[in-house]
Order: sequence, then C-alpha cells, then structure tokens
Amino acid sequence: MRNSGRWTEARYTQFVRSALRAAFRKWPPKFEQLKAAATERRINPLSGKLAMHYICASCTKEFPMKGVQVDHIKPVVPKNFTNWDDFIERLYCEKRGLQVLCKGCHKEKSGKERIKRGKSNVTRTRKIKYQRGVRANSGAVAGGCQSGSSSDNRSGG
Repeated sequence: MRNSGRWTEARYTQFVRSALRAAFRKWPPKFEQLKAAATERRINPLSGKLAMHYICASCTKEFPMKGVQVDHIKPVVPKNFTNWDDFIERLYCEKRGLQVLCKGCHKEKSGKERIKRGKSNVTRTRKIKYQRGVRANSGAVAGGCQSGSSSDNRSGG
C-alpha cells in the first residue's frame, strides 16, 4: 500500500505512469519530429483558419495540428511492464524513435498494439466510462459534466 495506505500498488503505478507521460508532452525530440513532419501553413478546411499542416508517416496524407499525434514507433510498454528504468528509457526516446501519425492511423496502430498485449478496447472503454462516472458522482467535475480526455487524445504512444 502507498500514500499512507490509501493507494494500492496498481493505483501508485498508474499515478507515476500518468505523471511521466504528462512530462513527455514537453519532451524536445517530440517537437523536433513534429517540425520534421511539417509541410506548410494553409487554410484548415474544418476551421477556415490558417494552420500548420503535417504529413502522417503511415498514410502520407496532410493534416492540421489537431489531426495528428506523435507516436512511439516501438511501444512504450511492449507486452508487460518490466521496470521503471525500461519504461522511462522507451518513453523518452530520441526523435528517430518517434513518428507523426494522423489520429486515424494512430488509433489503428494503438489498437493492434493493445491486442498484442492482450488488452481489448472494450475493457479500456468500460474503464474510462467507470472513471468518468466516479468523477461525476464525487462532485469532482463541475456542473456534472462527464467529458474528459482519455490517453488516446494525448500525444505519445
């Protein structure tokens, strides 16, 4: 038990993993890879505003920033969690270990990786719905709004 007996080991691991992934959002090689995939500023057809566009490494189509995610080429957690040193080494890889994917290609790649690890999207969806329900019922979400971002909306693999 961690946190004065209030957290299980699984909750502690989830907390540390989440904090490390949040810090990855500021990792310089991530921005170097985005810059390398940039094409040009042009009008985003969805918003009508000028936006930088990026090439998806998988389908090679162009997308605005909101349509792409930086992905780890090799999964951060390949099959099973081994140790924190390995996790951190894979998470904070260099630019050559990252790629820019459109959200559709990223979702497809991540889904295949989850299946390889023995995780299903159904379990993940149920877990997210349960967590959102707990947050809403505990009053942590203002006004009862249950919308929140899942890890699929974050950059990284």
